[in-house]
Amino acid sequence: MRSVVAKRSIVIGKHKTSVSLEDQFWAALKEIAADRRLTLSELVSDIDSERKHGNLSSAIRLFVLDVYRDQISEFEKRGRTRRMLTNATGPITPKQG
Repeated sequence: MRSVVAKRSIVIGKHKTSVSLEDQFWAALKEIAADRRLTLSELVSDIDSERKHGNLSSAIRLFVLDVYRDQISEFEKRGRTRRMLTNATGPITPKQG
């Protein structure tokens, strides 16, 4: 699978900037923005305001990675909780006496 890095223009606040991102990261970013009911510009602006160092393209890649890591972690927690509940429940016998 070949990944294409493309330069894309986006408006952040009132200024236009460009980021170089692989198609897959761009698609993931658009998906995340839609899930959060934000415009792409709003989401990128949030990412830009939170970044500590590095360029915006790198900050976006790290943001996308963190979002998916968090989702995986959440699924794993749910799975562990489900297994714990399944293992904790045994046959229920009525109290006698």
